[in-house]
Amino acid sequence: MVGTPRSSDALRFSLEATDPATAARAGRIEVGHGEVRTPAFMPVGTQGSVKSVTPDELMAAGAEIVLANTYHLMLRPGAESVRELGGLHRFMAWPKAILTDSGGFQVMSLSPLRKIRDDGVEFRSHLDGARHLMTPEDAIRIQDALGTDIAMSLDELVEQPADAAAISTAVDRTVKWAARGLAERERLRAAGSGRAALFGINQGGTDPRERRRCFEQLVAMPFEGYALGGLWVGEGKALGLDMVEHDCGMFPGEKPRYLMGVGHPVDLVEAIGRGVDMFDCVLPTRNARRGTVFISSGRLVVKNAAYAKDPRPLDPECDCTTCRTYSRAYLRHLFAAGELLGMRLATVHALHHTLGLVRRAREAIQAGRYTEFRRQFLEKFQSGEALA
Repeated sequence: MVGTPRSSDALRFSLEATDPATAARAGRIEVGHGEVRTPAFMPVGTQGSVKSVTPDELMAAGAEIVLANTYHLMLRPGAESVRELGGLHRFMAWPKAILTDSGGFQVMSLSPLRKIRDDGVEFRSHLDGARHLMTPEDAIRIQDALGTDIAMSLDELVEQPADAAAISTAVDRTVKWAARGLAERERLRAAGSGRAALFGINQGGTDPRERRRCFEQLVAMPFEGYALGGLWVGEGKALGLDMVEHDCGMFPGEKPRYLMGVGHPVDLVEAIGRGVDMFDCVLPTRNARRGTVFISSGRLVVKNAAYAKDPRPLDPECDCTTCRTYSRAYLRHLFAAGELLGMRLATVHALHHTLGLVRRAREAIQAGRYTEFRRQFLEKFQSGEALA
């Protein structure tokens, strides 16, 4: 065992191995609904469902935790409705861990009519135009009603490029909102709820000084983990990875680190090597529903006519049901015919591929050979065999 386990009432994290040549690490998170082995990828269940697949299929692919979106669930069916129905785990029939985001990203990205204020974010629903105010306290109360295992603080995201004044203001607000969210969780705990772990989100755009300034204030607060926020929003992957390395170098080793919104296979492997423990992204499953999947040798657009008579599986190296049973030609036919089964089968493969990738990364860290694992993965994935 590397290091000592850190625990709270809501989350326990133990570091099990570190790679000798990189910052990659393997650990274990324990929450109310079970264990999550890290590095971990969280499939995104936007509306309380990972689109087109069942909880059984998620578990068969190896998922130990999923992400659900606070913004969407607060608008439909409503957080109190979910609470009355037994909480999100029972509502979506998912027995394992759930992380919910704060709703801030969706507010920023989906609502063209929004106003950021010191007390929160005022926005109009993308469903019916109704006006809402999301405060840091609201974000915690909504996630508490959902019954999540890991909740996220409300933060202010600044899309890149952004000027120095905007970044500094967003950092100040993020820190103040983080403190208010923690205070609300304590109030809920005193009232008998507030059982979720809470992560703080580091902001600061691509300015290392602002990211350090943000974290120096967050680390003084009793969060169970920390997220790397404001990245993969237009800054470019090289700069984004520089910020990942910067943040992971500051974050305490005894708490989990979560890089939000990252799911491309190359980005996962590179970020794991810089010390990230947790990821989420819609990219693998969204692409799959549109006829594009990642396989061991690259990116495959299976809906293309080139595969109309191709008898091979999507990925000969994948052992998922889709790859064991169906040909590229059949998947191409389903997409050409508009059959929903095509989206389901492609999504099943996407989940197996992504979750299998982080599982193999974990095994490589435990064996002390992450550098070789990374080299072999990149060499094969970037070979270009599957770019048709």
